[in-house]
Amino acid sequence: MPIRLLYCDSSLVVCEKPVGVSSESPGLPDLIRGQEGFDVFPAHRLDRTTGGVCVLARTPSACAALQRLFQRDKVTKEYLAVVSGVPETAAGAFSDLLYHDPRTNKTFVADRPRKGVKEAFCEWEVLESAEAPEGILTLVRVRLHTGRTHQIRVQFASRRMPLAGDRRYGSRVRADAPALWAARISFPHPFSADKAVDAASLPPAAFPWTLFKSVSLGDDSV
Repeated sequence: MPIRLLYCDSSLVVCEKPVGVSSESPGLPDLIRGQEGFDVFPAHRLDRTTGGVCVLARTPSACAALQRLFQRDKVTKEYLAVVSGVPETAAGAFSDLLYHDPRTNKTFVADRPRKGVKEAFCEWEVLESAEAPEGILTLVRVRLHTGRTHQIRVQFASRRMPLAGDRRYGSRVRADAPALWAARISFPHPFSADKAVDAASLPPAAFPWTLFKSVSLGDDSV
């Protein structure tokens, strides 16, 4: 399938990354180069198993400028996730210390600051709950304020609400991939003060997304 471009100009590209494709080369940059005929550089990273909105730069200077926006929390990142169970409240926030072990490619919640431990913060709200063969599943919208490896997956799993299909973090729900989708991203254009970029994407029409009525599925904007 061709890579769907959501926004493109001389400085950057916002596209819909497919599940199973790396954000880095070899992966998404190579697919875009083959499709569009120009080089791109990843400005941030989505897990291989996470699909949705992804930002790439067309020049090294644009990549550096975009990365500064991410580092300064100038980028609004919204995800959709399907978690096991039902959160105790309709909305909330998670603040944790996370440590990623590169040997096992797994992230853990740490009990104190130490080398390699980073702060992680997100806000979330419940959209809908539905019954599945393995129990109740809940669709949540998550606003990510930091970009730690496996952050959303670990923050919910550590509270006994693993993402559906995320066997690495304890899910017993059968799905092709962890139910996490980068649904929207918005940020000021790095080189145009009066311009902003806002792009959205929807999860595929597949389980467990098809359990929920509060989000449309397919190729339309959120």
